[in-house]
Amino acid sequence: MTHQGSCHCGRIAYEVDGDITQVMDCNCSHCARKGFLLWFAPRAALRLRTAEAALSEYTFNRHHIRHQFCAVCGCEPFAFGKDPKGADTVAINVRCLPDLELSALKVSHFDGRSL
Repeated sequence: MTHQGSCHCGRIAYEVDGDITQVMDCNCSHCARKGFLLWFAPRAALRLRTAEAALSEYTFNRHHIRHQFCAVCGCEPFAFGKDPKGADTVAINVRCLPDLELSALKVSHFDGRSL
């Protein structure tokens, strides 16, 4: 299934392929403050529909995750990283997928605060 997503103002728009049934709610200082619900997919599943130049980037802590956000509206629709085996991944903030029914998703909790 292909999902359409964007930041709030639409300057960053994208498509991502995959079956989203479970998401992660992380309690780290970054995710908790922004209220993310994250779904992880291979990096190749994401296709930007707008210019890559629209992306701004933020890293913190160990700088393993490259958080992508819109410098205009401040919304962070996704982040780039690597899975435990070293493969390129994307963490999709499913709250930026307007057609996804969030109440139908299974939510797992991750204790990022303790890391």
